[in-house]
Amino acid sequence: MEIQLGEYNVKCEIIHKNNKNIYFRFNEDGILSITCNRFVSSREIEKLIKKNEKSLLRLYANYLHKQEIDSKYHYLGDSYTIIFDENVKKINIIDDNLYAKDEKMLAKWEKNECIRIFQERINAILNNFTNIPNFSLRIRKMKTRWGVNNVTKRIITLNSELLKKDVTLIDYVIIHELCHFYYANHSSNFWTEVEKRYPYYKLARKRLRVE
Repeated sequence: MEIQLGEYNVKCEIIHKNNKNIYFRFNEDGILSITCNRFVSSREIEKLIKKNEKSLLRLYANYLHKQEIDSKYHYLGDSYTIIFDENVKKINIIDDNLYAKDEKMLAKWEKNECIRIFQERINAILNNFTNIPNFSLRIRKMKTRWGVNNVTKRIITLNSELLKKDVTLIDYVIIHELCHFYYANHSSNFWTEVEKRYPYYKLARKRLRVE
């Protein structure tokens, strides 16, 4: 079943439940789900759609806007439109587009980019430190932290989601974790060490919370 909403042809599905009211919502595929009692006629549904057309159009516009945002790929602080093409041999970034063969190719490239960029930034930043022990780098996706330093085991773990952020924010997280080799806490002495190497650390922390 399809309906006309303004300039859009929208697919619909009717879900029968023991509801007293009729509910409209757009699912993740952009299909309008209409939940109603089995005794509600098609004619009644059509009338309600017509009556609530403006509200449904707003809901559909919100869905389209979300789809547009979700389709953007963030890499080092910039946004790109992902274009999947089976003929692509390697990841290419041209203007505002990122070309990949498929999700598998993109995931492999992301993993390699995390290793390459994070290690490059660590090597550069270490020039501003002394007496840092040898440590291992691990990369994984984390929900609540951008980085973790296990001082005892000498392992720094960086969040793979940092690849989406610009390099200045990646640098802040690395500096933050390296400073934990001096102070395994968040004392005033620790923040003094961070500030020596990253004077605008408070702004970086704020950006990581809100961006």
